[in-house]
Amino acid sequence: MRPYPKTAIIGAGASGIAALKALHERGLEVDCFEASDRVGGNWVFENVNGMSSAYRTLHINTSRARMEFADFPMPRAYPDFPHHTQIAAYFDAYVDHFGLRGRICFRTPVERAVRHPQGGWTLTARGEDHRYDALVVANGHHWDERWPEPPFAGADDFAGEQIHAHAYEREDQLRGRKVVVVGMGNSAMDIAVDASYHAQHTVLAARRGAWVLPKYVHGKPLDRKRALLTNPRVPWKVRQLIGQLTLAAVSGPMETYGLPRPDHRLGEAHPTISGRILDRLAHGAIITKPNIARLHRHEVEFTDGSRVEADLVVYCTGYKVTFPFFDERFISAPDNHIELFRRVFHPEIPEVAFIGLLQPLGAIMPLAEAQGQWVAAYLCGKYHLPERAAMRADLRRDFARMARRYVASKRHTIQVDFDDYLRELTRERRAGEARARRAGFALPVAPRVAEVDRVTVSAPAEVGRRPSGHLPRPSGRLRHP
Repeated sequence: MRPYPKTAIIGAGASGIAALKALHERGLEVDCFEASDRVGGNWVFENVNGMSSAYRTLHINTSRARMEFADFPMPRAYPDFPHHTQIAAYFDAYVDHFGLRGRICFRTPVERAVRHPQGGWTLTARGEDHRYDALVVANGHHWDERWPEPPFAGADDFAGEQIHAHAYEREDQLRGRKVVVVGMGNSAMDIAVDASYHAQHTVLAARRGAWVLPKYVHGKPLDRKRALLTNPRVPWKVRQLIGQLTLAAVSGPMETYGLPRPDHRLGEAHPTISGRILDRLAHGAIITKPNIARLHRHEVEFTDGSRVEADLVVYCTGYKVTFPFFDERFISAPDNHIELFRRVFHPEIPEVAFIGLLQPLGAIMPLAEAQGQWVAAYLCGKYHLPERAAMRADLRRDFARMARRYVASKRHTIQVDFDDYLRELTRERRAGEARARRAGFALPVAPRVAEVDRVTVSAPAEVGRRPSGHLPRPSGRLRHP
């Protein structure tokens, strides 16, 4: 049996473990480097790697059925919208069920990843170098804080505390405080709701309005109403109109709750999903304001000229897409912009792939699962990419389509529609499989390192916890946390 490319994965969050399973099942020699002491990434509350943005009250905002992996359902005892502890337990069970834990080197952050001119990679972790033929990047994009740019006037003179949403963990941080929450995304709504129960007063400030979607419509999770809202066979404009009419019937205008009127139609910006914010607004527990104009020593002034006392400002202003292990001149995402074919493959670097680097209208997990299977097929020679010129043309069409569809924002550079993306990925898989057949299933990435390992018949201890040989294939029986 010919060797496949020896592959490294950076990150054992939801995306990394999905990719690990896909490559492991194909028989690839693969090691996964994880900075934390456990899997789950962003869903591990108080993660020792300091990268998780989870807070104590966090629940998922997409339904259990739309978040679970295809071949490992979440326990039916879970609620429709599980707590973060249940999600973290689910990822632990997934890794153990499929025999992946021994392939993960915990507490081993990758400090540097360098590509060789002839192909292949050297990864530096814990001061040691490790050689690989291919690299899969799954380091997440909700950990590197993006603060207001430029900072609000007077920010240096404010006597209170200013934190990013990433630093919010517990309600104790809000208790008795005079809180201003900046933003209109999911985290902003959740933190404002928490503050409304514990703070002296809570103000929600926003530069732009947003459509706030309920979690349930007609007694069912909103994202499970496939026939109405998510079917990719239905033209987008029709789905948009149905969604707009549904929201109008269920919630009414956003201005009814004191929120600013959105300057875009539903689906033209990432929507906010909350089953609690409108209730707290309707009861006056949260006061809305326009964007901050400046900060004073003990007050926050807004663009309408009004002021409120404040001693805590929470900036829910998003995250930057960064790869600290790459030289920025080699691979980076300035202003969160990175050009990847279908959000996965770099058109100029055949030995690298990215998993989970997208912002779907839905959960990332099933998309990461599909991406991992796609990358595994590619590394095994069962799928071939289009020519570079074709990938570049596809990228131009993709960015033009996003520019027409979405409000200009650093949040929308990696946006996708959940079902549409899966459908397009299936089509591309079929086209690439046909290309691979015509090429005789040649390997797109040469297994230079794997061949050397095979010839020397050694089991190098390059990664602390990697066992020698291949683990047995998992059984079909499911175990749940």
